[in-house]
Amino acid sequence: MADEPKEPQPPSVPTGEQPASKPSPVSTPAAKPADAGVPATPAKLAAPPAPPKPPVVLQTPLNNEIVARYRAKFGAAIVDAIEDRKQAILVVESGRLAEIALYTRDEEKFEMLSDLTAVDWPKREKRFDVVLNLYSFAKNERLRLKAQAAEGEEVPSVVGVWVAANWLEREAFDMFGIIFSGHPDLKRILLPDEWQGYPLRKDYDILQQDTAWVRENLGIESGQ
Repeated sequence: MADEPKEPQPPSVPTGEQPASKPSPVSTPAAKPADAGVPATPAKLAAPPAPPKPPVVLQTPLNNEIVARYRAKFGAAIVDAIEDRKQAILVVESGRLAEIALYTRDEEKFEMLSDLTAVDWPKREKRFDVVLNLYSFAKNERLRLKAQAAEGEEVPSVVGVWVAANWLEREAFDMFGIIFSGHPDLKRILLPDEWQGYPLRKDYDILQQDTAWVRENLGIESGQ
C-alpha cells in the first residue's frame, strides 16, 4: 500500500521557550478635519476708560432752623454755618464764644461738652481753630462750635458753662499755647512747667526741643 502524504508540522520549539508573538498593529487616530465654515472669534475690544469721579464735597452751606435761631440771636457773630459729613458746624467770633456757649447749653439744650481741642493753620492770619464738640441728650444731636483766633489772641474760657472744659482748655494751652481768658488755673497739664514751645503747632521741632530739655534738666543727651 502506498504511503499517504503527511501534513507539514510546525517547527518544534525547545522546551522552556515561547514562540515570539507578533506585534499588534497600532491604530493611529485619524486627524480631525478642520472646522469649515465657522468664522474666527473676533478679538475683544478694550473697554473705554471710566469717566473721572466727581470730587468729594465734604462741606456744604447749612441753613436750617437752628442756624436761623443763632443768626437771629447773635447776628454777625455767627461767621459761618456749614455741614460736614452730617455734622452741623457753627463758626463764631472768638470774643463771644462764652456768651454763645451759654445760650447753646441753656436754650438749645446741648448739655454735654464731649471734647474741646484746637487745630493749627500756621499760614492763616487767625492760625488757630478752637473746636468744641457738643451733644444734646434731649435731642440726640451733635453740634460743633468753632472759633478762630490769632497767635496771642485770648479766647474766652467756657469753664463756667461746662466744667469739663477745665482740663481740656489746659491741654489746648499746653499743646498750642492758646490763652483762655477767665480760666481758673491755666497752666500746663502734660508737659513740665519749664518746657519751651507748644508741641502741636505745625512749626514745632519736637526732636530739637526734646534734646534741649533733656540736656538742660537731666544733664544727659536724649539719644534721639
